[in-house]
Amino acid sequence: MNSFSNSRKSNYGIKFTVLIVIICLSIMPVKVSAALKMERSKMFDISAPASELFREKSLKNDTVLQSIAFDHVNRHVYIAQLMSGGQQLPDENNPVSGAKRAIDGDIALTQLDMQGNILGHMFLKGFGHGVSIGVEIEGSTPYIWMEVDAVAEGKNGWGTKLTRFPFKQGSHLSSNSPRLDKYELISDADRTTVNIDMAYGLLTMRYRISGQYRLATYSLQQVKKHNYSAISDIAQPKMGIFQGFASYGRYIYLLEGAPYGTKGSVKPIGNTYITVVDLITGKVINKKQITAGSDLSFREPEGMGVYIPNPDAPEKARLYFGFASTISEANKSKLVSIYGFEDFTS
Repeated sequence: MNSFSNSRKSNYGIKFTVLIVIICLSIMPVKVSAALKMERSKMFDISAPASELFREKSLKNDTVLQSIAFDHVNRHVYIAQLMSGGQQLPDENNPVSGAKRAIDGDIALTQLDMQGNILGHMFLKGFGHGVSIGVEIEGSTPYIWMEVDAVAEGKNGWGTKLTRFPFKQGSHLSSNSPRLDKYELISDADRTTVNIDMAYGLLTMRYRISGQYRLATYSLQQVKKHNYSAISDIAQPKMGIFQGFASYGRYIYLLEGAPYGTKGSVKPIGNTYITVVDLITGKVINKKQITAGSDLSFREPEGMGVYIPNPDAPEKARLYFGFASTISEANKSKLVSIYGFEDFTS
């Protein structure tokens, strides 16, 4: 009896162990495979000369662009900016000032072709500052990722969660709409902004917590299931005026700088820099001053995004960044120019 009983217990023990291993493997692959895939990614060569995508194009509103993102399937560019003052939407009783738009977090989102021609727009009320946005494609439908549920701080509203919604030409959307999917990846975080890496299926959120800025990376598909297990979570390195970010695999690219005429930014060099950080280790890999667009007037760096010319070849990508300039000394309406890198380091 003892021998048989011990044998049965041993078999049950083996089966139980195998069951636990199977369960663990069923839970872990998304995180493990995403991390392994990240490790094999290449790094953009930001030391090479930057090429011009388009120069001094108008947006739906005349304010400074805040962020850029790309639709690789339909070959479109999306640019977020604060709504201009003096506009009145259908659900508003009067025109609203630019100062109120800023503190409420009202965003104008412009859709352009790859030559910089306007194709469409949306107005987004109560979302945030638009520091960074992302685009995810389902079939041929573009879904916009960005901050939402703005909270006022200083003269601007800043997002506290992330949201995802389909682009719909000419519509306006409020942050309290029941149509919005919202994601609170980290409790008590604010200043939430997002980047979508379609080449590696990743979502990276820049956020502030306890006064410190951090960068957390997740599986995009897992976030959509409200599974918020981070692949990595690193401190943002110290830098100047933050103006945008984009990630591609294990590397994240941080944009900083100020317009000509402000402290530390003298024409024609300015103080625009891109810093490359390893998302896995948190180490700064490279930092370079950017001289592209040096002849632009005003020239404020704003926004970054990665474009994949051929969705079937995501390993051949381009890293783009934007500048705002002005039409003329008399007309301060802002224009957008985009430059980028297409080579990788060896």
